[in-house]
Amino acid sequence: MSSFQPHDIIAPVPGAPGANILIVADHASNHVPAGIDLGVADDVLQRHVAIDIGVACVSRKLCQVLGCGAVLAGVSRLVIDFNREEDAPGLIPAVSDGIAIPGNAGADVEARLAAFYRPYHAAVAASLESIERPFILSLHSFTPSLASRPEEVRPWDIGILYNRDDRAARIAIPLLEQSGLHVGDQLPYAGTALNATMNLHAEDQGRPYLGVEMRQDHVGSDMGVRRMAEALAPVLLTCSNRLA
Repeated sequence: MSSFQPHDIIAPVPGAPGANILIVADHASNHVPAGIDLGVADDVLQRHVAIDIGVACVSRKLCQVLGCGAVLAGVSRLVIDFNREEDAPGLIPAVSDGIAIPGNAGADVEARLAAFYRPYHAAVAASLESIERPFILSLHSFTPSLASRPEEVRPWDIGILYNRDDRAARIAIPLLEQSGLHVGDQLPYAGTALNATMNLHAEDQGRPYLGVEMRQDHVGSDMGVRRMAEALAPVLLTCSNRLA
């Protein structure tokens, strides 16, 4: 796997000098590097199982508005899921929301860790080390419904996730509600169960962060991206000013 290039791993966005906010997006791409055949139809790569829809666009808009930087994953979560521990189930998924990923059967886990996972997390770590008193936005999106759990209702516009460190969450939730958004606290997921990247780069290091899940059908257009960025930007600044 030595032939893979850096753009197969990350798509960095440089921040302005002195900017202390860094956006980290684990699932910003649906790219499948050459040499890997997942065995799925092309349309699967356009769905939530392969990419957090809207995340790359909202991240870049926030970078433009705030002058902050970002580290955007350049590999689909179907190749390897950067937001899981190295030994976690589902790191290289065999099935995602009821869709079989036959090309992952018998995958060389160590090779994908070495080619993608570890360089990605090294890039996140290096970016954070280059920032004085960083504040992190961990940005994801969620689908309004899952094929595997059709009975589950997901009405929120945005969800705020955290594990042990809820400092930014307690600041952000009321501010986002005041902006008119329907906000989920530890919804549609709980950060206590799925928070690997922020556990590693934020909580274990004592760095403040905000974990955000946006409803993907609200950020699938230019207008939706702009509205979400406008809602998030002042909240990020407030969190950063109070905590970083």
